[in-house]
Formats: sequence, C-alpha cells, structure tokens
Amino acid sequence: MVTKRTSSSKPAQAQSADGVARGGNYALITGASSGIGEALAHGFAAKGFDVVLVARSADKLKALAADLRREHNIDAQVAAADLTRPGAAQNLANLLARKGLNLRVLVNCAGVLSHGGFLNMEPEKVQQMIDLNITSLTTMLRAFVPGMVENVASQGGRAHVLNVASVAAFQPIPMLAAYAASKAYVLSLSESLAEELKGTGVSVTALCPGITATNMLSGAASESGKLGAIPSFLIGDVNDVARAGLQATLRGDAVCVPGALNQVGVLGSRATPKWLVRKIGGIIGRKVV
Repeated sequence: MVTKRTSSSKPAQAQSADGVARGGNYALITGASSGIGEALAHGFAAKGFDVVLVARSADKLKALAADLRREHNIDAQVAAADLTRPGAAQNLANLLARKGLNLRVLVNCAGVLSHGGFLNMEPEKVQQMIDLNITSLTTMLRAFVPGMVENVASQGGRAHVLNVASVAAFQPIPMLAAYAASKAYVLSLSESLAEELKGTGVSVTALCPGITATNMLSGAASESGKLGAIPSFLIGDVNDVARAGLQATLRGDAVCVPGALNQVGVLGSRATPKWLVRKIGGIIGRKVV
C-alpha cells in the first residue's frame, strides 16, 4: 500500500554540499516503523529528504508518515512490505521506478535479534535472522544500488547507502551467535561495497551501534533476564545512534560506531589476538547476555 500527496511532484535536485536535500530527493528506509529506523526517518526528513517508509505494519507507517509531513513539510510515502518474501525488494524498486522517484538514500535497517544458545534455538528463529538480516538486505542492495549509481552519473550530486550492522559484528558472541554472524556479514559487505563504489558518487556506510533502547532490545530482554539486567549506562539512546548514523552517511564514512565505550571496545577487539577475543566474547555471552 502506498500513500502519496500531490506536492511530491517537485523536481528532483541533488543535495547540497552540506548534505541538506533541496526537494525531490527520496530516502527509502526499511524497518522504519520503530527504533533506529523510525529515528532515522525523522533525521532524514529534518534534512529535507522526502521519504519512503518500509516495514510490515502499514498502520504504524501511516502514523509516522503523517508526523513527518506535519513536522518537516516533506513528502512521506508508505510501502508496507515483508522483505523476507521472494521478490519484495524488486517490487519496491519497480514501485519507485513507476512513480519516477529520485532515490538518493537507501537505509537498510530492518532486522531481527533472537537470544539464546544456538543448539537450543528454534530453527525458525535462526532462519528468520538469516532471511531478514542477510538475504533481504542483500536483495535490497542489488535491487536499488545499480539505479542509484546510474542516477548520480546522469544527474550529478551524491547518493548514499546506510546498512545497520552492530558492534556484535566485530567479535563472536555466544548466546548471540547467529545474530553476531549476520551482522558480521553486513559489516563485511558494506566495507567491500564502499571500496567497489568509490568514484561513482555513491557511498556505503555500516552503522554499528551497541546495545540500544529499542523494541528489539525489549523483545530480546523478555526472553532473557540477563539482557534485562544490563546497566543503563551501557544502553545507547536511539536518537543519538540515529544522529551519528545520519551524519556518517552524509559524510560518506565507511563505518560508524556510535558511543565512546563502543568505539573503545571495537578498537580493542581489532587489536587483540583472535583467541583472546573469543575468550572475552565467551565471558560476555555467558555472563552478560
């Protein structure tokens, strides 16, 4: 389902050097109905980007779209979709093509987290993480990035891709094994594409937040008392995370790790021998998460 207001017919223009869109530039944001995705939708709208909001819940997206139109005077369209369905990404790409929308930002934020021992976890939950965190993100990139490169080549300006990974991508974490592995894929793919696309005018950024106060965390905490007992100073604010991700995206940074504690942890994991990283990850997995 898509809703559209008549003012969206304004001509496409490239964003200015300060990263502020001047109208007709769209940011497509998956996982936009809550959490980091919703905060990013507000952030890009505040920068003047029109938005296409994607998630499974049409009602939540409609409410968010109305808020964004009212607060930021931009066009906000709704495309309710289950990205794990075959052909979902291409259907979205076809929709934007039919409407002639000038996509300048692609945000892959849709994701899922399940906590627990790998051997005890229901196979369906493991497959769901693979389908949404890995397969759907990859098909979104294949569906949209070639057109973004062509648009920049023909129209000028810049375009950006933001893939939401996690600090879990930097080390193995028992009890979050499949989730951490899925985010390691997102990080590796994003860094590789950032290099492949150099010179095209399209940047790729991997946002790697730590533990963040979102519905995803609340859902995982309901499955694990340990997650619910994590000290508050270790839990990031969703708006701070989104703000850091947006700024890094418009700068064209390859990797963004919000928060000083997370940055220290990532630097430490990259400088530490693998055997020690595994041992520390084991302690964290068994004692903390």
